[in-house]
Amino acid sequence: MIDPLQLVWFAFIACMCLALLVLIEIHRINYRRENEVMFGTKVFDEQTAAIGFTDSEKETLDKIIRASSFENKDAILNSSGLFEQAVSTYYDKHDVFDDKEEMLKTLAAVERLRVKLNFTASNPLSEVFSTRQFNVGDRVDLLLENGLRVKFSEIMARTERDWTISFDTSDGSSFSLVNKEIKVRCTRPDDAIYTTVLPVRYAEAGHLVLLHSSNLDKRQLRRWVRKQVAFTVTAVFDDGSNIGGTLLDLSAGGIMVGLPRDCYPGQHLRIQFELPSFGDEDVEIEILRNLGRKNKDYPHYNCFTASFRGAFGWTQERVLQYLFEVNKAEKESHKWAKEG
Repeated sequence: MIDPLQLVWFAFIACMCLALLVLIEIHRINYRRENEVMFGTKVFDEQTAAIGFTDSEKETLDKIIRASSFENKDAILNSSGLFEQAVSTYYDKHDVFDDKEEMLKTLAAVERLRVKLNFTASNPLSEVFSTRQFNVGDRVDLLLENGLRVKFSEIMARTERDWTISFDTSDGSSFSLVNKEIKVRCTRPDDAIYTTVLPVRYAEAGHLVLLHSSNLDKRQLRRWVRKQVAFTVTAVFDDGSNIGGTLLDLSAGGIMVGLPRDCYPGQHLRIQFELPSFGDEDVEIEILRNLGRKNKDYPHYNCFTASFRGAFGWTQERVLQYLFEVNKAEKESHKWAKEG
């Protein structure tokens, strides 16, 4: 009869052998990943030569690609999303705040690569997937205390490690935000509003330093056909107060409204207006962006872009019908004008 203790030892040795085999296989895969020629290498070499990458930049890009799960080496050159995904993965595996010479060279090379590939937010054809793509001078909105307190700011500096946002520190409140999370919104004209929640790394006179994020909530600005209008509107606020204004443009996804008072991004209110041929509308909106007094026909109004919120399905359907009828009438008018 086999001793139970011997069975335990046999099982232990078998498990250790299996674990050793797994480790050997992982090592073999990693070795192949780091050293073997990848698919798309020829195309990669041709494209990097055409762009004008230095040997150092190509070496950095090679390290980033091999740290990712990509199979084709050239894929990263054709997509800002794949580039930022690979960069984030590499930074997750390495300490981005490491001050060793090798890491500092890598960080500098990645910044140059992003610019040479034209993957920054300033390129309208480049999609944004990370806060590292935003540029110095871009405007951002900081939402504090559950959105009840808003600071309008801009990006003062940006590195691969963190980015610096201007912030009014006159009341000393900035220092209480260190290690706390704040909501950051950045509007990219004619594209979308990007929102993320980030921890404050530290605060200094006149600015906050934030960590980066590739977890961005993207809200499209122009998913719907818009029509310029001039409808009288009543805005009703949470405290029950109301003011008159003008609806300046209209789509099934949102509006631009002019009001004689200030509002902040993220603020919710109700608007009431008459939609021609369809009757009165009463719908909740969320302010997306404050454009200031940009409409010369209404010089005393602040212009706000806003999206519909709450139960707006019926309003959306009627707005779509209205836009359809208006566009149809305009096309018929143009047709008769040409024929005439």
